[in-house]
Amino acid sequence: MVAGNYRKIEDLPQVIPVFPLDGALLLPGGALPLQIFEPRYLNMIDDVMAGDRLIGMVQTRPGGERARPKLARVGCAGRITSYSETGDGRYLITLTGVCRFEVGEELPTPTPYRQVKADYGLFAHDLKEDVEELEFERAPFLTVLRRYLDQRGLDIEWEAVNVAPAPALVNSLSMLLPFDPAEKQALLEAPGLEERRAALAALLEIDAGLYEAGLGDDDDDEPPSLQ
Repeated sequence: MVAGNYRKIEDLPQVIPVFPLDGALLLPGGALPLQIFEPRYLNMIDDVMAGDRLIGMVQTRPGGERARPKLARVGCAGRITSYSETGDGRYLITLTGVCRFEVGEELPTPTPYRQVKADYGLFAHDLKEDVEELEFERAPFLTVLRRYLDQRGLDIEWEAVNVAPAPALVNSLSMLLPFDPAEKQALLEAPGLEERRAALAALLEIDAGLYEAGLGDDDDDEPPSLQ
């Protein structure tokens, strides 16, 4: 379900603050927990909590300055649906994905955080209340998913996987599995659920094949959860 009272793209703000964070993927309808501690982003949360609570999650791309890298072409606007403060000044929030957007002109602003014009035109279907249908053969998909997880030493709640609706399954795995930033961006930019499912399956196959060939990375990843 879409967060907030957004029924059409005209309901969304044309200018939004952005939180560049490589490796973090937010999809429409998905929930992304975040821990905010950097002063400029604490400032951003204070400002958006006084307004429409919308933040644009976006990754970066090569180029630009280290402190101000170039932004990826597409991001996802999310609404703060959970908020709490810690005793040491951090904010714990949850963003619920609303709609993807193309990153337009970056605006010169007095705020310490960045703001851009957001073009939602290509992604108006993200606001549809009816969940897009998705049918596919689960058995082959789950076989390669199990192989991927086993080779990385990761675990998952298989009972939840087996009963999850196909759209929720594809989007949850896309957000939670430890793909690299470029792969996460490809999943974000997939036009629809079927294209995202195909991209996800291909990434699982490729990654599992690399591990079988002994070319996988040695990162210690946290086990994903579908809860």
